Amino acid sequence: MKGIFKYSAMVLACVALASGMSGCATSAVTGKKYLKLVSADQVNQQAALAYKDFLSKNSAKVITGTADAAMVKRVGNRLATAVNQYLQSKGIANKYNFNWEFNLVKSDDVNAWCMPGGKVAVYTGILQVTRTEAGMATVMGHEIAHAIEEHSVAQASNQMALQMGGQILGSAAGMTGSSSLGIFNNLYGLGGSLAQLKFSRSDESSADQAGLIIMALAGYDPNEAIGFWKRMASGSQKGQPEFLSTHPSDARRIADIEKQIPNAMRYYKK
Repeated sequence: MKGIFKYSAMVLACVALASGMSGCATSAVTGKKYLKLVSADQVNQQAALAYKDFLSKNSAKVITGTADAAMVKRVGNRLATAVNQYLQSKGIANKYNFNWEFNLVKSDDVNAWCMPGGKVAVYTGILQVTRTEAGMATVMGHEIAHAIEEHSVAQASNQMALQMGGQILGSAAGMTGSSSLGIFNNLYGLGGSLAQLKFSRSDESSADQAGLIIMALAGYDPNEAIGFWKRMASGSQKGQPEFLSTHPSDARRIADIEKQIPNAMRYYKK
């Protein structure tokens, strides 16, 4: 079913491009092509509202004033600074209207996520796996990569392409707030006590690749990512954490990351 979904979206993208409509974009870190029929600013605005609502509904669970909460913000800000500098060096910083936020949330779920626009939540359940700042940088770098690579924009564009079919040509830019909110809520499963962000395995692999580069840019050794993913794999044998729900198999992921580390090390600065 996912293959049909992706194929249909690609067909519509080709038709759009053939008609002179700009519907293709290139991701900032991995350089991969993706369908972009939805305004990133529009998605970021919806994400900001959803994140604010999430924090409001879970205010009792948002942790402040602890060493762990301080570490989440410290690592997050370090990664965000590195990302901003990277985007500036590429001359594309003006395309990313991010207003970064980092919060630690009390939950036994082994999970973390980053909404479009830089809205990050880390659940306390994952601290048992991260253990160190480098481990935290691995997780947050991966999640931030989803936002920088605009995986949410691509997913929303794919959904929009299928929903609107042939009518998408010439009308994507005029997507209404209500339709974008519906697509956004569907993507993120909002409405529960805790949000769950799900991406395809292809997106997860791209986020692994980009995440290694992001943590390297921030001065975290990409080799530290192997230890984190091995600990995550060990824990997943007791039950699949939400963080791994759509990820590649543990062995495949670790092998792929090991292959990507030499490239990531090119960006590493102690």
